[in-house]
Amino acid sequence: MPLAVSLSAAREAFVEFCRIEKGLSLHTLAAYRRDLNHLERFAATAGQAELPDSDLLLAYIDSLYQAGMSSRTIARRLSTIRSLYAFLLREKRIDSDPTVLLPAPRQPRPLPKYLNTVEIEELTETPDLEKPNGLRDAAMMSLLYASGLRVSELCQAQLCDLNLELRLIRVTGKGKKERLAPFGEACARLLESYLEKGRPQLLRGRASKYLFVTNRATKMTRQGFWKALSQYGRKAGLASGVSPHVLRHTFATHLLEGGADLRSVQLLLGHADISTTQIYTHVVRSRLRQTIDRYHPRA
Repeated sequence: MPLAVSLSAAREAFVEFCRIEKGLSLHTLAAYRRDLNHLERFAATAGQAELPDSDLLLAYIDSLYQAGMSSRTIARRLSTIRSLYAFLLREKRIDSDPTVLLPAPRQPRPLPKYLNTVEIEELTETPDLEKPNGLRDAAMMSLLYASGLRVSELCQAQLCDLNLELRLIRVTGKGKKERLAPFGEACARLLESYLEKGRPQLLRGRASKYLFVTNRATKMTRQGFWKALSQYGRKAGLASGVSPHVLRHTFATHLLEGGADLRSVQLLLGHADISTTQIYTHVVRSRLRQTIDRYHPRA
């Protein structure tokens, strides 16, 4: 199978390929490296520094089960290993792919969490619009719910990416793919208020190319917004945890419930494959089932 390829060299070549050719995020690259480091440590205990064959890979997967790891974690590590070997086969560094013999754990795909219309109203009305931080947070929440952006796209957005007149924002998604995300009038009014009042107060004469900034004139981070959003969720009395991705799920779910077609939602979310978007159809179906169970006399 291997043509004398060391696991460490294969790992570095693969991560570099994902960084340069696929344009994956630093977070994803770190996860790939972490998974392959774990495999390398296991192979070292077996006295093997070269690429593991199918027998050693099967033993590795078995060790993950023996360690009590979840099916989700095992599936992720398997996906990383398969991607590594697919890359090596494509580059002709190996002559066969042993991962075709590896069974993948089947796991139920959880339905995404989302807010109903009452909950989203309560959440977006929580920030204090008299304070610059509150105005910024309200604008960020409104834009997430109005456009379905990823939180990374939201935080990386620059001032020059926003067009209030056309109600569009240009964002760079996964794989460094650009798209234009539209938003509604209510969101545009809140963004305009933030740009006129909140952002200048946060910057206090300092300059920043980013749309959403902190009072230190740095860009708002994913972690910072996540923390603020969680606090607003608790303040609004929402039982389930509120995260930026919940707002993205809410955007997609409400569109489908309102009659939008799946292809349009795929384009708005920036999904490369429509199968990723299809998870939201299950959400809508589950709501239909709840409606029957609750209201039909013979449910």
